Amino acid sequence: MNKIGIIRESRADDKRAPLAPLNVKYLLNKYPGLIITVQPSKHRCFSDLEYEQNGALLNESLEDCELILGVKEIEPDLLIYAKSYMFFSHTAKIQSDNSAAAQGTPGMDKKILLKEIQKKKITLIDYENIRDDLGRRYLGFGRFAGIVGCYNSLNLYLKTLGQFSMPRAYELNSYQKMKENISNRDFKNARIIVTGDGRVAKGSLEFLQSTNIRKISPSEFLRNDNNSSSVFCNLTTSDYIINKDKTNFNLKDFIDFPQKYVSLLYKYLPSANMLISSHYWDPKSPKLFDQKEISNYKKLKVIGDITCDINGSIPTTIKSTTIQNPYFYLDTLKYKEVIKKNNNTIAIMAVDNLPSELPNDSSLEFGDGVAKEVLPYLINKDDGRIKKATITNNGEFLPHYSYIKNYMNS
Repeated sequence: MNKIGIIRESRADDKRAPLAPLNVKYLLNKYPGLIITVQPSKHRCFSDLEYEQNGALLNESLEDCELILGVKEIEPDLLIYAKSYMFFSHTAKIQSDNSAAAQGTPGMDKKILLKEIQKKKITLIDYENIRDDLGRRYLGFGRFAGIVGCYNSLNLYLKTLGQFSMPRAYELNSYQKMKENISNRDFKNARIIVTGDGRVAKGSLEFLQSTNIRKISPSEFLRNDNNSSSVFCNLTTSDYIINKDKTNFNLKDFIDFPQKYVSLLYKYLPSANMLISSHYWDPKSPKLFDQKEISNYKKLKVIGDITCDINGSIPTTIKSTTIQNPYFYLDTLKYKEVIKKNNNTIAIMAVDNLPSELPNDSSLEFGDGVAKEVLPYLINKDDGRIKKATITNNGEFLPHYSYIKNYMNS
């Protein structure tokens, strides 16, 4: 594929791009025969001129392109017959019981999108499925999702303490300014849990280093809930998940047979007043807690769900939120959203496109992954990673994704 297009994002609240102008320049220097066409956009974080200055062609039409790149789901009526597309389709977690069907862009009907893909004989490659043999993703916006999600969650916690909120990340549009804002804020002996050990978790932990919140081990978190300072602990998968037969945690076994495992988070939540969920979740994996349990955790004030899997591993995420309106209150007894907080509410942050608050930085990092870990295996020879990430080929579901047919027919 030597003719690549970058489509204009449909979501007005998403300014990201799959390739930044500097990524375009890198690719054109590395592959002299490559042509990259960019569809003009007024709300993309990079100007049309920047792309042009770095060697891209500007054209409203992408008809001549063999592969078209986007970030979020593409509107079905914009799909071009018999083309190859690469974007986050948010279909990987859909199961026959319709679980995770609500993921992704609000209002985007997955069935309509997938039926149009079939009808127009489109080849769909999903970034989320480009992984190595251990299931680790080659690229993603995870680091900046973790950074911005952590910032938003801490900001929400300050709000529950009655303190002045910090400017939002998109208002600052600067990672450095975010770190400066957070460095001297007082979190009043907060006890914070951060779950996960992937890109998102590393982003959250990276940002926490800019605060005056002290890191402690999971065992110390369990031993002592009377700290005289704010603390956080990071629970990796082996810390909060255990095999039902109590044998030692095995990552490959967990990936292959997640139904054999249960959550241990209930041990940590009674003394926590903030949870930042930064882990990856598969629909076959256990939920981290049950709806009925949440009212027992009286100290828990804030849940920052960066994973944002609706009705997923964090059951309090009953909906996704937006950059403009990032928070809502959940009554844990009625399990319904309420307008004002009361003694039974938990404040929830569940923005589904967090990296778009820092679109320049996150797009450049993501585009670097696309340029170095993805496109070489499309332009030259695939080592298997592209084939494994291909959901449909000419409109036909590949065997690995045949389960989506059950969802389509449900």
